[in-house]
Amino acid sequence: MATYEALFYSCLFLLGVVGNGLMVTVLLSRWRLLRVSEIYLLHLAVSDLLLLATFPFSILESITGWLFGDFSCKLTGLARQLNFLCGSFLLACIAIDRYLAIVHAISSLQHRRQRSVHLTCLSLWLVCFSMSVPNLVFLTATDSTHASRTSCSFYNYGIHAHNWVLATRALEHAVFFLSLVIMAYCYSTVVVTLVKSPRGPTQQGAIRLALLITLVFCVCWLPYNIASVLRTVDDLRTVDDLNRGVRNCESNLLLQAALGVTKSLGFSHCCLNPFLYAFVGVRFRNDLLHLLSKLGC
Repeated sequence: MATYEALFYSCLFLLGVVGNGLMVTVLLSRWRLLRVSEIYLLHLAVSDLLLLATFPFSILESITGWLFGDFSCKLTGLARQLNFLCGSFLLACIAIDRYLAIVHAISSLQHRRQRSVHLTCLSLWLVCFSMSVPNLVFLTATDSTHASRTSCSFYNYGIHAHNWVLATRALEHAVFFLSLVIMAYCYSTVVVTLVKSPRGPTQQGAIRLALLITLVFCVCWLPYNIASVLRTVDDLRTVDDLNRGVRNCESNLLLQAALGVTKSLGFSHCCLNPFLYAFVGVRFRNDLLHLLSKLGC
């Protein structure tokens, strides 16, 4: 199992670094001409590269256990949490931008300048970082009680870490499902508006791209969030059972396995956006081909 996991993360790492690296390079090559949605996609690619930087640690951990000490454990946990939170918020921002551009085209122009969008993204990074602080505080490299290897986990601080785990999960659920509601409302309103008054192919293409990116995000991360909600409910029930002297290990093991599989599916999202953008985004594809031709490819 560890070999398959290491191979899976290695493939994701290679695809993700190449794809997101090219995406960042292309977008930065026309920095001053970026559209609002492209600014959000640039920050999304940076967030994905941050997550991909943790994959070599995950690959080695799956084979040998955690060998990198407390500091690296805290940083990888921070990067993963930042990626998830920023990804959710940035995709919600893209949906809001499409909503403002299509539904309120005239009244929203003053809110869609590049500078204000960059400030919005900076604010999102700061908010997401503050939400991820528990990972810096409580994640530690600890010796596993049921295996002869070290793991990077929360549980070295007992009940306080357990409370933070539950609080962090609740925060993840709130961010994900709130973003999902925002996306659903914005895109449904946009679709209704486009049906009533069709726009040009450029705007329709931008909507198709945004919808596809959002759909892939949901397919990748919704199973993990459902499994995580069930795990949170099970943990709360376990605390009550332990107080009554009852333990149910079977459901815990099943949920742990489900979380492992669905988390791998969620992590695969970090290498998909560049390929979606290359296949659907005509402007990006042309810029990428131009860049590759300059490099002699």
